[in-house]
Amino acid sequence: MCAALQIQVPAAEQRSAPRQHARKAPARRAPLPCGDVLSFAVLMDRQGFSPGQIGVSPTPNFRRALAAVRTARNLTATGDPDCETWQALGGDTADEVVTSYVVTDKDMTGPYEPQIPPQIADQAKLPALEYRAAREKLAERFHASPALLQQLNPGVNFAAGQAIKVPAVTPFDAETKPPVDPSAGDLSIVVARSESAIRVSRSDGTLVFFAPVTTGSEHDPLPPGQWKVTGVKWRPAFHYNPDLFWDAKPGDAKSTVKPGPNNPVGVVWIGLDLEHYGLHGTPDPEHVGQTASHGCVRLTNWDAARIAALVKPGTPVVFQ
Repeated sequence: MCAALQIQVPAAEQRSAPRQHARKAPARRAPLPCGDVLSFAVLMDRQGFSPGQIGVSPTPNFRRALAAVRTARNLTATGDPDCETWQALGGDTADEVVTSYVVTDKDMTGPYEPQIPPQIADQAKLPALEYRAAREKLAERFHASPALLQQLNPGVNFAAGQAIKVPAVTPFDAETKPPVDPSAGDLSIVVARSESAIRVSRSDGTLVFFAPVTTGSEHDPLPPGQWKVTGVKWRPAFHYNPDLFWDAKPGDAKSTVKPGPNNPVGVVWIGLDLEHYGLHGTPDPEHVGQTASHGCVRLTNWDAARIAALVKPGTPVVFQ
């Protein structure tokens, strides 16, 4: 099960390893018949079909989002980009999928935490679990992998005042709690372990938001059932209790990891009326949908923040 965030906020899984950044971008694939991987990913992200971390090639999360688009638009569901889906996304008339961003002094000065140790006990000694460097912050702000950011800006030395190319998505700010979406209304959430995805829908079945998730493991499977949101905590601390982890090591002690985007539960915790379980962010967006968790529902920080703006106490959540 997930651990417990104290002071009336439950917590989630222990992070087992620091985020690993790609050292070299893979070779770019040949253009698709309509648009390319980046174009499809950006258009889906804008329209509420999150592909997770936007990368240089199609990922399983990209294909799940693509299939969700086709299902929502009453097209034959497949995971492959094609012109029919491109048209459904309005690809021919959409705004540019890449935009320019000027790096600021704040982007470069942080504060940052360059050395984040893998062990929770050592992380607990840090004043905060902030980003490691400006490139990591900028990549997450624009929902991108570091490799994609590098590919869009070959040979660029990131510095204040430098204009860089970034995916044209709604920027994510890890320091600012997202305001409640006044147009959200009464929504419900379904988390499907079979497709590693979360869906937020209206009462008439209209899909509002789709995103990839990580859901449990063999040791801590997602418990099927119907639950409700109890509240949202922005930039929570992580309270590690070894008694709640099957893989805790002898000698592990309770400890508290300070808030930040590299905190084991990321920047937001959405609590449920299921003890020790919730929906939350992650320090490892590249692993969402691909690796196991300690039972909770893990999303990229920007997707978790989006859901946090949609829910309220009492929002129904189904695990299946």
